[in-house]
Amino acid sequence: MELDDMKQAWQALDRRLADQQALNWQIYRDGKFDRMRRGLRPLVWGMAAQMVLGIAFLLLGVAFWTSHRDTLHWVICGVSVQAFGILVMAFTGRLISLLHGIDYSAPVLEIQQRLASVRRWRVKVEAPVFSTLGAVIWIPLLLMWFQWGVESDGMGPDVLVMAPQLVGIMAMAAGISLALTWGTYGVLRFAGKRRWLEKNFVGRSVMQAEAMLDEVKRFQQP
Repeated sequence: MELDDMKQAWQALDRRLADQQALNWQIYRDGKFDRMRRGLRPLVWGMAAQMVLGIAFLLLGVAFWTSHRDTLHWVICGVSVQAFGILVMAFTGRLISLLHGIDYSAPVLEIQQRLASVRRWRVKVEAPVFSTLGAVIWIPLLLMWFQWGVESDGMGPDVLVMAPQLVGIMAMAAGISLALTWGTYGVLRFAGKRRWLEKNFVGRSVMQAEAMLDEVKRFQQP
């Protein structure tokens, strides 16, 4: 075999090896990203359920304040629950948008950046906002329940008129609830549990997706 023939044979072999390597890489990448997409589905389903919950809060708040529009404190209770429902829906929509915006055909670095946006949103925005509001939103809900109970039993027109001490009790309960929420967070951070907290805020689905991306990145590196 002449030298030129040998060179051509080696070049053809190199091309076939490169093609095979590229095919193996694509198969590996597609398999990992398919698992990643399936792994994120429970999070999307959870967000869909959360959206329904937000709609329920919205409708409950609207139903209450529109039927008590002549009493300012009941309007405030109903509007606060309505506003909470709108916030839940808006935050849920934002997270769903981030998840659906992931382009699995994009470079690994771009997908990692997108997942990092999901992580930041859940840790820096969702967690503190919902921890704070969740510590107090039960108060207007409880007051609304009390008022509906009084009206259905025909015991009087206004539960706060019948029991004005409820205002002080609920205000104190709100302070205690907030103090416990943020106090617990501070203690856990002081105890070195910050990463544990973040893992719980981010969720298992996102962490598994991040781990798969790290595997793909390591496989891609020569």
